Amino acid sequence: MDDDERDHARKVGEETSLASSLAAETGITLEQARELIALIGTNRNSLVREARLLMKRPRQPPR
Repeated sequence: MDDDERDHARKVGEETSLASSLAAETGITLEQARELIALIGTNRNSLVREARLLMKRPRQPPR
């Protein structure tokens, strides 16, 4: 495994951990947490703010 592969694996692991803790802290789903990380990046304050906004929005029924 070269350095790029190790860096990628580390990043994926960190993002998975961040998504799990964000979901647990804010009540959003793990999928929503992963989507926020993909859109915003890994800035925890920004992620928590957006997750809390998501939780305030009325839920829409699945289509």
